[in-house]
Amino acid sequence: MAEMPGIGAKAPDFHLERDGGGKAKLADFKGRKLVLYFYPKDDTAGCTQEAKDFSALAGDFDKARATVVGVSPDPAKKHDRFKAKHDLAVALLSDESTAMLAAYGVWKEKSMYGRKYMGVERTTFLIDGKGVIREIWPRVKVAGHAQAVLEAARALP
Repeated sequence: MAEMPGIGAKAPDFHLERDGGGKAKLADFKGRKLVLYFYPKDDTAGCTQEAKDFSALAGDFDKARATVVGVSPDPAKKHDRFKAKHDLAVALLSDESTAMLAAYGVWKEKSMYGRKYMGVERTTFLIDGKGVIREIWPRVKVAGHAQAVLEAARALP
């Protein structure tokens, strides 16, 4: 398990499958702010609400010159169904290998009902147009989170 990169660090590169086919890499977002939000699983209550909240603010993020991208270990085809079912307006990337999740330090040992397992710790990164991490929200609570990230994106030149 890699340590989470800090504020001011260069964002770890990635090259992942995305919803709708194709691939996405960090360089695709050069010159534009990038909101990378990591979430555990498509179609669970918290993950669905978070995706809907970011989608509802997609136009505002665009005005702030920011692109919102969700990342989970779910396959791209599952992301396609999730996006269609909930009419989501954010891009979703698939990290089935968990290599990117580990590089960002969000692939962690978790525990539920005394059982330990590996999973995604809900975390959001705000990355500037040069690929530098400017803000991190670890252990995200969904309520009000998308709005807080939008305010930070607006404040970032």
